[in-house]
Amino acid sequence: MTALLVVQAVATLSLTGLVWFVQVVHYPLLARVGEGSLAAYEQEHMRRTTLLVAPLMLAEAVAATGLLLLEPGALTVLGALLLVGIWASSFLVQVPCHRVLADGWNAAAYRRLVRSNWLRTAMWSARSVVALLLLA
Repeated sequence: MTALLVVQAVATLSLTGLVWFVQVVHYPLLARVGEGSLAAYEQEHMRRTTLLVAPLMLAEAVAATGLLLLEPGALTVLGALLLVGIWASSFLVQVPCHRVLADGWNAAAYRRLVRSNWLRTAMWSARSVVALLLLA
């Protein structure tokens, strides 16, 4: 059980730091890449980001699921619900926006990406609090 708590905390805190960096540094700079370079930049961004984020998200999901099965308390349920929200936002909103941008600049997709990512940032921040409370 302790190992699951540690894996969840490490993955969640890492992803929270990353999503804050992306929200306040990376996404604002994305608008400055330039139309001629954006498609190639965005395709490489998606490839590199997936290499970093996918293992962390998978570890977080495995740990949260294990904790939910072994210790189904209020905090583990809240953490799992937040995780479902994060995954839904990621795959139903952010990933499609990135795919549109991979074809070239699209102001509407960019605005939707930046605005919608605030919800994901808030959910990961809340998950960090949950993970630390469970670890304590």
